[in-house]
Amino acid sequence: MTLWFRKNNPNGISFTRLKNEPYLIINIVFAGVIVLILAYSGLFSPDKNNYPVVCIHEKLTGEPCVSCGLSHSMSLILRGRIEEAYDWNIYGMRVFLFFAAQLFMRILFSRMYIVYPELRKYLITYDIAGSVLMFTLTFWPYFINILRGL
Repeated sequence: MTLWFRKNNPNGISFTRLKNEPYLIINIVFAGVIVLILAYSGLFSPDKNNYPVVCIHEKLTGEPCVSCGLSHSMSLILRGRIEEAYDWNIYGMRVFLFFAAQLFMRILFSRMYIVYPELRKYLITYDIAGSVLMFTLTFWPYFINILRGL
């Protein structure tokens, strides 16, 4: 089968070669993690409050932290209840959009990596720069909160 595929593949792309591409493996792992995060948000109901992960900070101190309500917020966003989501965590939409954009980027950049091999070096550079920028902008309030606590 592999020999037939290599011989009859018009683009010269083989699955064997693609399995050995670290960039694609990393993209698949990241996409899988993002899908699990979104599935967690969709699986557990904000109405039932049945989330298995609780805020340790709130349990220990009795005070909410900057990330309290994030699971509720993301669950509500997935259900289209945007205004309620802001009530649970004002940064929930920002985090949700980060994960959604990253999932889209993992799929798009992986496809471009396969289809345009001559652009791989630039693609990886743009991917890293864009992802770091998005991550910093998304989680900036969390960084500030951590620094204030020091």
